[in-house]
Amino acid sequence: MIFSPLISKPDNVAQIMLKVLLALLPGIALYVWYFGPAILVSITLASLTALGTEALMLRLRNRPIAPFLKDNSALLTGWLLALSIPPLAPWWLVVVGTAFAIAIAKHLYGGLGNNMFNPAMVGYAVLIISFPMQMTHWLAPHGLGQGLVLAELSFAEQLQYIFFSVLPHGLTLDAITMATPLDTLKTHLHLEESVQQILNMPIYGQIAGHGSEMVAWGFLFGGLYLLASRIISWHIPFTYLATLFVIAGIFHLVDPTQYVAPLFHWFSGAAILGAFFILTDPVSSPTTNKGRLIYAAGAAFLTYMIRTFGGFPDGVAFATLLMNICVPLIVLYTQPKVFGKKSPVNKNMGDKP
Repeated sequence: MIFSPLISKPDNVAQIMLKVLLALLPGIALYVWYFGPAILVSITLASLTALGTEALMLRLRNRPIAPFLKDNSALLTGWLLALSIPPLAPWWLVVVGTAFAIAIAKHLYGGLGNNMFNPAMVGYAVLIISFPMQMTHWLAPHGLGQGLVLAELSFAEQLQYIFFSVLPHGLTLDAITMATPLDTLKTHLHLEESVQQILNMPIYGQIAGHGSEMVAWGFLFGGLYLLASRIISWHIPFTYLATLFVIAGIFHLVDPTQYVAPLFHWFSGAAILGAFFILTDPVSSPTTNKGRLIYAAGAAFLTYMIRTFGGFPDGVAFATLLMNICVPLIVLYTQPKVFGKKSPVNKNMGDKP
């Protein structure tokens, strides 16, 4: 026998944020498998900084601390920022970026629910503009070092570099780090090499970058979990990936020697992470379904333009922030009409004899 009520209770903010954090775990696990456990250090530092800064700002604003710390929103901001920066980033870089994201991008606008911009992407933008050198030290995936004459660090050696900037004797930073697949592609295209020549380099795998493409699969799996759980709707991730695919496909068909195939853009950089975890931020994205389609399509277009013609190898963060600016206008013009309410033009016309 089935008893009422039959309507399930919706998840609260803490439960929703927790499910998003859980959805990130497959990608993080693959990140650790291919690139080592240094990313866990960055996530831990970002989590502690996010919670500490959140508590400090709540105290300064005379708000209750415990309820807001338990909503997991600060943790999610810290995790997304940590996943967006190099895992060998010095400890202070993670702390500065996370503290700025929470204190300025979130609480300066009034806290959760009031921030205009995605806090994690604001923190990322500040770091890449202020500390461009430190933001380029990406680790090579396991097993690739021999082909590129790169050395691999143990976890203890990674910790030593993160906290003390000390490397084992005889090693330099160039010997343990490498450019990202997107950065490598852009650099070699400027050297007038063809796409086919570039993709034959050992840094690339079956679809995109060796190792990084598998991490993207992990985030895709987590994103599908969010869709199945109805934590997010299909509008933003589907439209973003579809638009990115179409734009990249057009350029690739026009000149395959200079423009990579669409799937490369899907599984390189932060495209999958952005589609399911960043652009879908419920606060800084549109509330209307039609608005979400416009927002996601615009973000995909900007991502491709920045990647292909801009000065940064990956454009997800800046595309997100630029579209965040447009959200109020998008929502204004995509709000459904209220039943029975006349538009100002029709109302004025109706008043005339």
